[in-house]
This record gives sequence, C-alpha cells and structure tokens, in this order.
Amino acid sequence: MTDHSLEDALGYRFGDRELLDRALTHRSWGTGAESPDNERLEFLGDAVLYLVISELLYERGDLDEGDMTKVRAGVVGEGALASVARRVGIDREVRLGAGEEAAGGRSRESILSDAMEAVLAAVLLDGGIDAARTVIARHWSEGIAERAEAPGSRDFKTRLQERLAAEGLVPVYTSCGEGPDHDRRFTAVVTVTADEPDAARAATVDAPGDLPGNPLGTGTGTSKKRAEQAAAAEALGRLPDA
Repeated sequence: MTDHSLEDALGYRFGDRELLDRALTHRSWGTGAESPDNERLEFLGDAVLYLVISELLYERGDLDEGDMTKVRAGVVGEGALASVARRVGIDREVRLGAGEEAAGGRSRESILSDAMEAVLAAVLLDGGIDAARTVIARHWSEGIAERAEAPGSRDFKTRLQERLAAEGLVPVYTSCGEGPDHDRRFTAVVTVTADEPDAARAATVDAPGDLPGNPLGTGTGTSKKRAEQAAAAEALGRLPDA
C-alpha cells in the first residue's frame, strides 16, 4: 500500500502493515505462500465481530435476548459488512487476480464482506482486542442504533428485497444529499431491475433533478440509510399483498 487513506477511514493505524496487506489479498491474487490470502484472517475476523457486536448490544441494556439476536443478525450480515467495506475504501484496495477483477469482483458483496472481516482480524492481531473493539464500535454503532429502534420490524430494505426476490427482481436505490454538513438532508428513491449478478444496487447523484423518475418509493432522512429505509417503506406500502 502506498498511502494511509484506508487506515484513516478505518480509524486505526497499523504497526505491521503486512497484516493489512494480507487482509486485503483475495485468494484469486495467486501469489503463493509468500503472500497468503485473507481466508484465515476472515475466520478470525468473523469471530471478533460477533463477539464485539454481542458485547455492544449487551451493554445497551434495553434489549432482551430475542431482540439482541435480531439486531446482531442484521448488522453482521454480508450486506452490512460490504457497506462498511465500501465506506472505508476496501473496494478500492482489495487485491484481486486479473480474472476476478474482470468479472467485477471488486463490487461483489461476498468478497468485500470477507475482506472486511479479515481487516478486523488484522486490527485484532496488530493492536489487540481494545483496538478491534474501538474500530467496530466506530463503524457499527449507527447500524446497531437504527435496528434497535424496532428490532425485526423496521428493516424495510430487507423486507422489500425479500418481497421483490420472489418475483426475480432487486431494488436499486439512488440518493442525493442537500444542505450544509451540520444540517444535511437526504432524499432516496428506489426502483427495480431484473435480478442479475452484476446489477447495480445503489448510486449517489449530485442533485435532486438527477434522481430517477417513476420510483417505486421515495423517502427522506438525516442520513442516506434513513432515507433509503423510508423509500423502502413507501415501496412496500405500494406493493399488492403477497
């Protein structure tokens, strides 16, 4: 790696950057034993994420066991992991073989989520459990708070995705933010497309006028996630009963 942009976004500076390089190396990279892939780190990262998220939920004190299980399932899933991976720049830094690169591997949620888990393991090995706990709290606390508001019932995006999947469709979200940083408002619209492996599922545009027309649902909120949830909720209300 040539700079520290990923570390800055992650909120952790590595003492041993070889650990980070290994965490970002997909098995398709194929450089042999001298540069092992991230699969062993992924195994460890999955465990540390599960542990720390469980600890954070327990410390809240306002959720029973069933609700904690629902919230945890939502924030440690492949989609949630891939979202954090994109936010910190893992999609730009992950090392892929030429074939996987050409096949669009840099946008595959499975590759990004695995790399995110591997990076968490690298943080654990480099800085210890406290460092891993700090990184996870930084990047997962908002998702935990949103899902904890009404566990199992407010995740409209998941419900919409499952509803459309039954018809061979996937939701596509396009969002736009307006206003100053301290008072920013987001608008999101959701449309649908055929369920294809490389279908674009999210995009950001520069101005409200660039948002697509004839959406299935539209929503606003103080964050892109909240706006997308509101759009999904409106879309669900428009769909006929299954």
